[in-house]
Amino acid sequence: MIINKQNIAEVDFNKSTLIPAIVQDALTGVVLMQGFMNREALEVTLEKQLVTFYSRSKSRLWTKGETSNNVLTLVEVHTDCDKDSLLIYAKPQGPTCHLGSESCFADTMPELAFLGKLERVIAQRKTASPKSSYTASLFAKDLSRSCQKVGEEGVEVALAAMKNDNQELLNESADLLYHLIVLLQRQGLTLSEVVSTLENRHK
Repeated sequence: MIINKQNIAEVDFNKSTLIPAIVQDALTGVVLMQGFMNREALEVTLEKQLVTFYSRSKSRLWTKGETSNNVLTLVEVHTDCDKDSLLIYAKPQGPTCHLGSESCFADTMPELAFLGKLERVIAQRKTASPKSSYTASLFAKDLSRSCQKVGEEGVEVALAAMKNDNQELLNESADLLYHLIVLLQRQGLTLSEVVSTLENRHK
């Protein structure tokens, strides 16, 4: 169930004034951290659109990144079936863990999470200097170049499969995915929208 300002009363704070809140990267699915929220922390999170917890050590509300600036920008808040714990989708602005890693669970990573990370890096290169990276140089060129690269890599994927060369198939598929993400970014589209299209077809 998605929680918003209108239905916040649905969350059960009666069993405990503090309930667990797990934060997940909205793009990659990586679990970033776990904290605790009381009703006020949840209200502030929804109001400020920045993930805010109740700090048990400080005995006060604590907005993640209030000193480091590595805030967690809110995307959605969900509650579980018992409505006594929260799952929060957020966009991290910098490393989440105080040790400097992306996640407080640094040794865990969903297999497909790298696609989201790659998409984020590619998006950041859109406005970078063409001399700074190959990706930035692609954005500096005409749209037709990206279209051409997707076409070329698609053909290379098919040829590798026809040759039954699985290693080449993997390499060419990686190239195709990379150039497809670049092309989507040029058109203001995302992998999430492609997945949504697939999901709608599946229905």
